[in-house]
Amino acid sequence: MTAELVRGQNHTLPQTRLEIRVSAGSPVVAGATLGDENGTVRGVEWIAHPGAHRLPGLEVSRQAAAGHRLAVDLEALPDEVHRVTVLLALPTGAGGPTRFGATAAPFVAVTGLDGTEIATFTLTGLDAESAVSALELYRRQGAWKVRAVGQGYAAGLAEMLADQGLAGAAELAASIQEAVARSLARSVAPPPPRTPEGDRVRHASGPSDAHPPTAPQSATHPPTASQPQPTAHPSTAPQPTASQPQPTAHPPTGTGPGTQTAPAAPTAAGPINYAHPRRQHAAPPPPPPAAPSAEPGQAPQPVAGDATGWSMDERLYNQIWGMFEDLARSAAAYRSAVDFAESRMGQELDRSLSDPRNRIGGTGDRAREEARAKRDELIARAREVLDRDLAQLAAEAAVVEPALPAAYAGWDNPVWHAHRIPMELPMALRIGDLHLPERTDLRIPLLVRLPLERGIWVDSGRTASEAAALMDTDRLRRLAMETAVLHAARLLAVYPPGEFSVHVIDPAGSAAGSLAPLVDAGVLAGPPAAGPGGVASVLAHLTRRVDLVQMAVRAGAADALPPDLDTGEQLLVVNDFPHGFDDRAVTQLRYLADEGPSVGVHLLMVADREDASAYGPVLDPLWRSLLRITPVADNHLADPWVGHAWTYEPPATPPGSRVLEQVLAAVTAARRAAGR
Repeated sequence: MTAELVRGQNHTLPQTRLEIRVSAGSPVVAGATLGDENGTVRGVEWIAHPGAHRLPGLEVSRQAAAGHRLAVDLEALPDEVHRVTVLLALPTGAGGPTRFGATAAPFVAVTGLDGTEIATFTLTGLDAESAVSALELYRRQGAWKVRAVGQGYAAGLAEMLADQGLAGAAELAASIQEAVARSLARSVAPPPPRTPEGDRVRHASGPSDAHPPTAPQSATHPPTASQPQPTAHPSTAPQPTASQPQPTAHPPTGTGPGTQTAPAAPTAAGPINYAHPRRQHAAPPPPPPAAPSAEPGQAPQPVAGDATGWSMDERLYNQIWGMFEDLARSAAAYRSAVDFAESRMGQELDRSLSDPRNRIGGTGDRAREEARAKRDELIARAREVLDRDLAQLAAEAAVVEPALPAAYAGWDNPVWHAHRIPMELPMALRIGDLHLPERTDLRIPLLVRLPLERGIWVDSGRTASEAAALMDTDRLRRLAMETAVLHAARLLAVYPPGEFSVHVIDPAGSAAGSLAPLVDAGVLAGPPAAGPGGVASVLAHLTRRVDLVQMAVRAGAADALPPDLDTGEQLLVVNDFPHGFDDRAVTQLRYLADEGPSVGVHLLMVADREDASAYGPVLDPLWRSLLRITPVADNHLADPWVGHAWTYEPPATPPGSRVLEQVLAAVTAARRAAGR
């Protein structure tokens, strides 16, 4: 039976391998400290946090999120450790709340590996605090207990760490927040909101108790404030960021949560709606029933669209994110099992060989053999579970990939050859594939929501990856620009006619060859801008658009916009930044990156960060605001649950294929038919 704790209450722990699950009303940083018999943290090596997420017997999340799972193996902790304190803090500079009183009360649950709750605690009564000691696990007379703490700190993480006796608490707190900012910058967009019961058929079953503890993160969508759900997927709409003002005077129109809206010309029906499309809170219809399994006890046969959603596109979108999460967690469980097996072998050898008598003769050899045999057995069992999960996911991918609509499909999918420009905006767009080393042929489509909530940066630098370092600089930059052209073409192909425009800045004209498909098809808003004058003209035009729309929305007078203003979504492709940019142009570009997405202006940059080093840290916020991808395979992206380093594969058209020209010709034909 679950013990529902109140502040100060304790409860005996029946087992030593645990998960601590956190659900909060907004993204939080989760960490843990180790304390001695006096509760003192002896040094930074006794603290698990996003910058150093793993200690012996303890693993925490590497990113800020509204949900966390912390893994604890009390038997694997050092002997001098008598206390584990779970810490929560609000990330700084993330545009979210700055005090816990402005968000839903955090909920913490201590569970077994099978998900069974042992004790829960809701941290009520918080107000100005930005950091809190949630609960502690402590050793008393040889037994471990959990105590609900709920001690808040208005001065934040530094004050909380200093209260536990840590020297240099302020410096460590700053480094933790910096690690969180770095993780957010490299993380892919969070997955979609989910219904409380989960959005996939096979998610109804709990995790296997054969898995050792892991520390995956859940999505950065907060749970419902009144009913924290520590063991279910949170269900709520995404939260706006600081750079994305959300006007409330004119809510998004549509008939269901999956409906997308895009800016259009004013009509008699009412003013333009520039609010970024958000899904509603109503639960979509349940997924179709799973196909029966071939044999009793086997997993169901995979079905394309087995997730919740109002349309097939939405169900496929949610299904792909479910596959992404399943693969992340399965790999996390396997890797944690390997780490646990290695750690256990080391501990057994240390105990056995600590007695000098066991080092003589065959006793030590037998101890080593037995320890290695146990390790190999644990790893083999974990690999068996992983292989079963991978086989199921591979079978699902084989069914899902052929069923994808063009916006979600790879360039080699035949669906592109029959593609027609849609009349409604799809939910998302595929910008590449992701895979893990456990099975490199199992690819997960990387989908981003539309309209884009974050700009994209195609890294053309040779330091981007090992593969890039081996390439000629000119070839790498050409590949980067060709990747950007493919992304721009996809966006043009999935937007309704006339509702998406592409502008290009190519200061030195060095990308003429790569841009030829867009130029020849006549789909650009104008010729690629070159030279300082061209750069200034395009930036001034788009900056004016952002300013006018923001003022109109804030004043509730969107129908009073100038008649010459293009109300469609805009994409600015920038090649070879920062060449050709003066200080004013750099400031305008940063402004577009920060303020543009909320009013339909998006950024796609092709740049080498090293080239911009002369500007110093002034451009760091720009790089962090963009989703970094590479023109060659690289393992720099992190998932929003566990934080694995995923290998990103950029999109590419099949050799000799003319699919790009065919798609751009369809865009041109659709525009002519619509009179745009």
